[in-house]
Amino acid sequence: MAVTGGALVLFLLFHGSMNIVAIFSEDSYRWICEFLGANWYALVGTVGLAVLMVLHLIYAFILSLENYRARGRQRYAVNERPEGVSWASKNMLAIGAFVLFGLAFHLYDFWAKMQLAEIKGNAPVDGIDQIKFIFSNNYFSVMYLLWLVAIWFHLSHGIASVMQSIGWSNIQWKRRLEWLGNFFAIVIVAMFASVVIYYWLIV
Repeated sequence: MAVTGGALVLFLLFHGSMNIVAIFSEDSYRWICEFLGANWYALVGTVGLAVLMVLHLIYAFILSLENYRARGRQRYAVNERPEGVSWASKNMLAIGAFVLFGLAFHLYDFWAKMQLAEIKGNAPVDGIDQIKFIFSNNYFSVMYLLWLVAIWFHLSHGIASVMQSIGWSNIQWKRRLEWLGNFFAIVIVAMFASVVIYYWLIV
């Protein structure tokens, strides 16, 4: 769970860095889209990313089931959140489900009309034109921003959890890693959100 999650965080950093280029240079973004089209290295990366996502989902359900079984049939008499336990950490599966729901829309809006279309032998849509089309719609823009909020909650706990699971956290570094996790979560979400806001409210 930690290894796949960490790899997906690195992908989000790359993807966010790629997307934010659209704000500064539309031609550069078009070049990136062409570079990452149906080329063999992009296809290998896409398959690898899909495998990581599937493994992450499988282990999410496995760990949630194990936690449920460990508690047994007796539920907690007190449901107050223990001190130091974040809301996100107690609701990671639900947040992850919402993230997955948003991902389905994102894949349909962009990947299916770009790389997948090229794989099928059809002409892909222009990346900038698709961004402008999607984020000119108030409903889609708000939906994407809500999705990004869910991603932030998932990442804010997930990044620190990765560090703890692989043994890089301890009493001295716990708070620092939590701060670092929040920082990277903010950076990643801000990169994506800036593109939505720019093409929704500015352009």
